[in-house]
Amino acid sequence: MLRLTNLLLPLHHADESLPAAIRARLRITPRDLVRHHVVRRGHDARDKADIRLVYTVDVALRNEAAVLARHAKDRNVQRTPDTGYRHVARAPAGAPRPVVVGAGPCGLFAGLILAQMGYRPIILDRGKVVRERTKDTWGLWRRSVLDPESNVQFGEGGAGTFSDGKLYSRIKDPRHLDRKVLTEFVKAGAPPEILTEAHPHIGTFRLVTMVESMRASIEALGGEYRFGQRVDGVHLEPDADGVRRIRGLHLHTGDYLEVDRVVLAIGHSARDTFGMLHAAGVHVEAKPFSLGVRIEHPQSWIDRARFGANAGHPVLGAAEYHLSHHCANGRTVYSFCMCPGGTVVAATSEEGRVATNGMSQYSRNERNANSGLVVAIDPARDYPGDPLAGLSLQRYWEAKAFVAGGSNYHAPAQRLGDFLAGRPSTSLGSVVPSYRPGVRPTDLAECLPYFAVTAMREALPAFGRQIAGYDHPDVVMTGVETRTSSPVRFTRGADYQSLNTAGLFPAGEGAGYAGGILSAAVDGIKVAEAVALSLCARG
Repeated sequence: MLRLTNLLLPLHHADESLPAAIRARLRITPRDLVRHHVVRRGHDARDKADIRLVYTVDVALRNEAAVLARHAKDRNVQRTPDTGYRHVARAPAGAPRPVVVGAGPCGLFAGLILAQMGYRPIILDRGKVVRERTKDTWGLWRRSVLDPESNVQFGEGGAGTFSDGKLYSRIKDPRHLDRKVLTEFVKAGAPPEILTEAHPHIGTFRLVTMVESMRASIEALGGEYRFGQRVDGVHLEPDADGVRRIRGLHLHTGDYLEVDRVVLAIGHSARDTFGMLHAAGVHVEAKPFSLGVRIEHPQSWIDRARFGANAGHPVLGAAEYHLSHHCANGRTVYSFCMCPGGTVVAATSEEGRVATNGMSQYSRNERNANSGLVVAIDPARDYPGDPLAGLSLQRYWEAKAFVAGGSNYHAPAQRLGDFLAGRPSTSLGSVVPSYRPGVRPTDLAECLPYFAVTAMREALPAFGRQIAGYDHPDVVMTGVETRTSSPVRFTRGADYQSLNTAGLFPAGEGAGYAGGILSAAVDGIKVAEAVALSLCARG
């Protein structure tokens, strides 16, 4: 088969227009086109008056070789790549059972791949099964009751469960492991459209049932889940060659688990575990991250600004945006984790702190759009010297937000007009905040570093020139957004093992090697393969 990319059609095209466009691009007759299959569909809305759909299609032809030769210089006509997944190993009889720490997207796929290869992994998670965890999360959102071990960050499914469920990333993957992830999600109950949409997403409610289905698949293959199992210590010893290796895990229950292959997929908020590993001598270094606020606009404003008269078209759905501005003080302000038709959620995992995130359901039909409005920070400039100093920075501003919000897990919020004017908000305007358990109007400058406030005040009018209404005075800003990514990296070598601890495989967002559901899942697959290959080499 051949793959055609960048095939443009009008938004309101008829069904027969696609095969006609294929024939015109390839200069073939109707008889020559045997069949076609849509691989991906996106849209180009740079001209709101003439929005185009952008297709990638696979085609079967009667004389494929001749057509390919005729288009040899056309990068948009290539052979269809092989996107099938093949396991790198098969567990021999009696193979030791690796342990996966963390049941988020990375740990989930590490466990799934290991189980499919026959390694019967043990998956530990400090939190609860996803439905119990959901109840605990609603306890914070509805009653201001936080369970530090079962919340938006901790528990089956990881932080991605309570998010927009975006399934796209900027990773370049020559092996098409992202296709393996999407295929497994569809098997678990995700809508088949995620295989073709340019920017697929799932939404929280569907993610819950999918996570349960994938757990059942892992268990059916001999894998084992153990919830409520926080790792509080690692047992490290040198081997005969003097190489320090992991020998076991100490659990908070007092139990000890002997193991020599551990996938560390703990997520970006396992701060106590970061500290424990650092104290044990596992190599860790500071990593850049970003902080700021969540900003909310009525979704209808964003739709009109992006799609004009075509706003509301079912093919386009709820509009998204991506913004970035380089400021005079050397900082960069950008949008992060934009959630169309979603809500701002309480995302703290520690008592006495407030942190926010964004979430959408599959329908994306809530009143507001929200996005992180964040400022990039750098270890060398903002928290030098200590690899864990980024954790302290996050905690400091989250504690400030807790107090500014009323010390009851309500979040500090401010009208954009007041923020730009440098005055506290005493009330909110026409844009209704979605954060629960509630917000308290105040001055967000008290909850953010001065450099971030200065940069955001410069960037907001610039963004308003790109999206009409973005800097409307009644737009709501809710603080603080600090969990954009892990502030540390557990550096690993080419074999995916820790630089100084053999048998320990740092993975996913918490290790500093991913940024979102899809990239974390892909990293989980790669690490699972590395674990399997290391066990084969040992045998």
